[in-house]
Amino acid sequence: MDTRIYPGIDKDRYGGMTDIGRIIRDAWVFGLIPETETGIGWTYSRVEALYDQVHAQWMKHGHLASYLPPELKERHEQIYAEAVARARVQGWSVELGDDD
Repeated sequence: MDTRIYPGIDKDRYGGMTDIGRIIRDAWVFGLIPETETGIGWTYSRVEALYDQVHAQWMKHGHLASYLPPELKERHEQIYAEAVARARVQGWSVELGDDD
């Protein structure tokens, strides 16, 4: 059993430009959790449960942001644009590998 605790999207590497950060942002997009919820203190099993919910929502849209209805597509673009801007300030680059 994994007992690690997630530090929260704001304290995650490069402001959450990680798989868990993506799960949380996608949950915001789909309204599964409020945007004020950062996942701080969550166990990895809680993150996994949220992933299952997020995955089910993406299935409805072919796992493509371009297939989202206009209101969700706009929300997705806004949330991810803000995340990328914050991450770049922290030194993140799209060219960084998983180990960087």
